[in-house]
Amino acid sequence: MSTIIGGQVLRDMVNDWIGDGKRVGGPGYVGNHLILYRWLHRSDELLLESYPRPHNSIKEFLFPSHEKLYHYKIDGQHIELSEAVLPDAQQIIFAARPCDAASLPILDHVFNWDYRDVFYNRRRSLTTVVTLACQDHDAHCFCTSVGGGPDDERGSDAMLFALGQDQYEVRCFTDKGKALFEGKLEESTRVGKVGPGPERRLDLETVREFLKTDFESPLWERQTLRCIGCGACAYNCPTCHCFDITDEKVGSAGVRMRSWDSCQMAMFTVHASGHNPRSRQPQRQRQRIYHKFEIYPSKFGEILCTGCGNCSRVCPVGLGITPVLTAIQEEQAARAGTGAAQEAGREKVDQ
Repeated sequence: MSTIIGGQVLRDMVNDWIGDGKRVGGPGYVGNHLILYRWLHRSDELLLESYPRPHNSIKEFLFPSHEKLYHYKIDGQHIELSEAVLPDAQQIIFAARPCDAASLPILDHVFNWDYRDVFYNRRRSLTTVVTLACQDHDAHCFCTSVGGGPDDERGSDAMLFALGQDQYEVRCFTDKGKALFEGKLEESTRVGKVGPGPERRLDLETVREFLKTDFESPLWERQTLRCIGCGACAYNCPTCHCFDITDEKVGSAGVRMRSWDSCQMAMFTVHASGHNPRSRQPQRQRQRIYHKFEIYPSKFGEILCTGCGNCSRVCPVGLGITPVLTAIQEEQAARAGTGAAQEAGREKVDQ
């Protein structure tokens, strides 16, 4: 047996949540064509089907691009500090893609490592995530290559499966998910299905072997020189989490702010002396790949990537994770072929 719900009931629930003062985020149009995760004001702004995924990620609902850490006021030699108000509104992220929800358990590590981030954790505790299993994908999707899939349950409190005719199977995974749909579901024999997802086209073990030995490989220059350092890949990635902290001051008072940053930007690693250890764009692209597939896994046991494809989807010069990792695989395959040919040649000489 399964449990199902009608699309109109879902939309009525969204309106009820908004009316009750909850914040509801989900995919919707921004302008005529661009689909982004955004805060919703009513249910008819919500998109449920007929698109692969939004161009941004749900991380901004828990880790905003610009947020206050505290206020300060300077009076002579005296500095008065006051904490920023912590979030207190419950929020529901609705119809997120599984590759977005899967980023949350990954981000949990870095925001609770040597320091427990009270802002992130407060929003995390106030958030319920309802995902929509993928019925389709585009050429940029690669979730199956990094351990995910169109119905990946990681990070989801509940998941919807489209059944057609504006009906959805609902699977609840946590107490939050069960509480959200309590009294709204009907029993059924209908079960939602998804396709196999994108073809698996990356071998991460091959990538790791390259990263262990080829930090100075010419491949980095050859494959990533065209990067313009705009940061679109990082800003729209579900798992990138670099930030900067700055003071914004007017007169004798101000606020300390945390704002998104990116390792792809030229100023990211500039020292106070003026020295920049990653002064060229290929070095910065190399750092992005190493962080996601070597550094973060070594520290936390998680790949810093969910295969959403946003990095290549939004890149103005056609870069992103998959073109670079594909080039690495081709490099390794060419080496293996050369090595096999040399070995065959030696055997022939020996004979």
